[in-house]
Amino acid sequence: MDDMLSQEEINALLNGLDSDDSDSSDTGSEELVSDEEKDAIGEVSNISMGTAATTLYSLVNQKVLITTPKVRTLRWEDFVEQYETPCVAVQIVYKEGLEGTNLLILKENDVKIIADLMMGGDGSAPDEEINDLHLSAIGEAMNQMIGSAATSMSSMFKKKIDIQPPSSSHINLNEPFDPIEVAEFLTESFIQVSFRLQIGDLVDSEIMQLYPIDFAQDIYKEFMNTSEEVIEKKAETVNAPQQQQPPQQQQPPQQQVDMNMYTQNQGMPMQGQGMPMYNQQGTPMQNQPMPNRNIEVQQAQFQQFDVGSVMQQKENIDLIMDVQLEVTVELGRTHRSIKDILEFAPGTIIELNKLSGEPVDVLVNGKIVAKGEVVVIDENFSIRVTEIMKGKTIL
Repeated sequence: MDDMLSQEEINALLNGLDSDDSDSSDTGSEELVSDEEKDAIGEVSNISMGTAATTLYSLVNQKVLITTPKVRTLRWEDFVEQYETPCVAVQIVYKEGLEGTNLLILKENDVKIIADLMMGGDGSAPDEEINDLHLSAIGEAMNQMIGSAATSMSSMFKKKIDIQPPSSSHINLNEPFDPIEVAEFLTESFIQVSFRLQIGDLVDSEIMQLYPIDFAQDIYKEFMNTSEEVIEKKAETVNAPQQQQPPQQQQPPQQQVDMNMYTQNQGMPMQGQGMPMYNQQGTPMQNQPMPNRNIEVQQAQFQQFDVGSVMQQKENIDLIMDVQLEVTVELGRTHRSIKDILEFAPGTIIELNKLSGEPVDVLVNGKIVAKGEVVVIDENFSIRVTEIMKGKTIL
């Protein structure tokens, strides 16, 4: 009876077996991507998001910090259990240089704050649900951020990388979401790159990038090819001077000895002597003081410039008579906030800074040269010049 296990001990052993099975499945998922591939994806994402943070700063006018990424292989069901839902997903499709798709996952509240900052607000996140205005704003933000990230990748991979305009959707991770056609690679394991996102004192959250395994491995191959080219160029640069260095470039030993003697005197020449001098053979010239040079200083003399004679030489303006200039007529101007511009729709009336009937400006190459009134000739708008601006030249 003493050797028999209690029910509690049996349950503990069974739980241990279950945990071992789950660990083995996770290990199989991790084996899909090597540690080297993860490190490469993390390095590419780190450089890309560093550029994207600068772009986001210009959009929200707040200090933006995106920390070093964490990379791991994950299954969709595990990701759903860990991440807050509903959320906003932005699909990024690479159309040139790289072929693949990845997802950016952001939290609802973070999207509201970013959208409000982009529209000139104070960053307060309203209680209203995510609407098309929020999705449009975050889509434009991600378009500029990932666009700048693609530029960084172009410099890294030595070829042009370009993306399609991103599409954003408000999704529930526990439900199918048709607007973003990426369910195929999310049904199995994929690579998750997570960043900590800080925007001033308003946002301290997490942003996710989800890569299909095949696409991540393509990025790894591009990264390794570029790294090997850099290593080869460095090796050629290091080896080339050693093979072609001419012997006459080496300093003569006499000069080195004399400089040591000069150093022993605390870097100052002996009293009554000048700096050490050398003849054409490189041999030190002993007891040769520095010669005193007599420098003659003379006042500069310039030829008289006759302005009148130059003015009499008229330019041949006929040479440029056929040059075409851009003529623009400006009805007026106004300033509007991003919020007002996003609300533009057919039928929207935009008030300008000029009154009805006031003369319009005629500009040549962006400079105002005349004023006029609008007339109609043969159903076409035209301008009748009423005033030439004094003191203004067209060219």
